[in-house]
Amino acid sequence: MLNTTCIANLSKFVVSHLKNPFSTSGRMADSVDLNTYDTSQVKLMKEECIEVDSDDNVIGPRSKLDCHLLSNGPPLHRAFSLFLFNSKNELLMQKRANAKITFPGYYTNTCCSHPLHNATELEEKESYGVRHAAQRRLKDELGVPINQLPICDISFITRIHYKASCSDKWGEHEIDHVLFARKDVDLNVNPNEVSEVRYVSKDGMKDFTKKCENAGVPLTPWFKLILHSHLFKWWDNI
Repeated sequence: MLNTTCIANLSKFVVSHLKNPFSTSGRMADSVDLNTYDTSQVKLMKEECIEVDSDDNVIGPRSKLDCHLLSNGPPLHRAFSLFLFNSKNELLMQKRANAKITFPGYYTNTCCSHPLHNATELEEKESYGVRHAAQRRLKDELGVPINQLPICDISFITRIHYKASCSDKWGEHEIDHVLFARKDVDLNVNPNEVSEVRYVSKDGMKDFTKKCENAGVPLTPWFKLILHSHLFKWWDNI
């Protein structure tokens, strides 16, 4: 697993205002017509995310819908980004399904989502809550059996704080917990969540992202931030 002694301690979150930054206005969410979106994805908008302050202290529950509407700020909330490598040290990448409400059709790292406001996923000791959320969502999105990636095999690396929009309605404002794991797993992809997967080597990542760019396939802003800051250094120490 990653040798964290070889990595600089990121005592402060990396804050990035990527393309199309937006201000947090504090306004209540404007009404939005969800009838044009995928029904399964709309149901997920009722989930309760974890609103946090700038130091990642829990404020309380906030619906996924509230957390992603630009007209609502959106409020800062907790998230995770899992980077899963196989025994060849290749990174599993996914292309988000076009049915997704936020960042549809974007390529990103293995699994990216939110811990929920419940007793299990609020647990902060040894980052248990976000690691449990990663295990849950990896099964939901990519069909990885829970017993193939035990929580003890998921390592917390650091946190990043970023904002980014994906349209004139939707965006993210997150403290994102970065998680690493190295395991060979079986995949049973959920097409409502993921349209494509592939393993990418460290040496092949720059070529892969260039091909995405040339084909007009965007990368998610949180993945781009990690890619251009620390990913290759961490990759060297797996």
